[in-house]
This record gives sequence, C-alpha cells and structure tokens, in this order.
Amino acid sequence: QVQLVESGGGLVQPGGSLTLSCAASGSIFSIYAMGWYRQAPGKQRELVALISSGGSANYADSVKGRFTISRDNAKKVYLQMNKLKPEDTAVYYCNAGLRRSVDAWGQGTLVTVSS
Repeated sequence: QVQLVESGGGLVQPGGSLTLSCAASGSIFSIYAMGWYRQAPGKQRELVALISSGGSANYADSVKGRFTISRDNAKKVYLQMNKLKPEDTAVYYCNAGLRRSVDAWGQGTLVTVSS
C-alpha cells in the first residue's frame, strides 16, 4: 500500500513559475515509476511527466522544455513548472506505478494560471 500527498498548487500569472511536490509513504519498494498527471474540468486526465526509478524522464509535448520532473529519493518527486500558460490550468495529480498492484494516486493540487 502506497499513499501520495501533493502540495504547492496555487495562483500564478502567465509566464510565472511554480513547483509541485509529492510525498510518498507506505510500501515504497513497490514503486517502479512516478509521474504527474493533470485534469481540467470537462476534460480527460492526461500525462504531464514521468520519471523512472533509473531517472529517465518523459514529457508531454505541450510542456516539453518548460516543465522538469525530478526526484530526490524514493519518497519525494517534484514538478518544476516554468513559463506557465493559461492552458496549464488544471488539478495536478501525483501518480506512482506499483509492481503487482493497482497504481496509487494523490488527492490533487489545483494550479491556476491567470492574470
């Protein structure tokens, strides 16, 4: 069993920056990858960034070059967001891919990009 808690969301102006954090607890040994997803009202949840246990990262085309995913240990993962755009507005969710188990999800943190 893994629990995830996100933090760091808020209101920022277009072109601004924000960093999201995710803390994991429980059966950390079962995590093979962690990522960030986002969902806007009326839209499907989409993958934003993914990082493997080996440190390899992948990004959605819409955020590539602006967002950076990182992890400092098996318990924390971050999403550095730069040059934010209004279309980045969404609830951002932390996700952990688990071996031989259903994926774990955080409760979500709201990011609003507006003037």
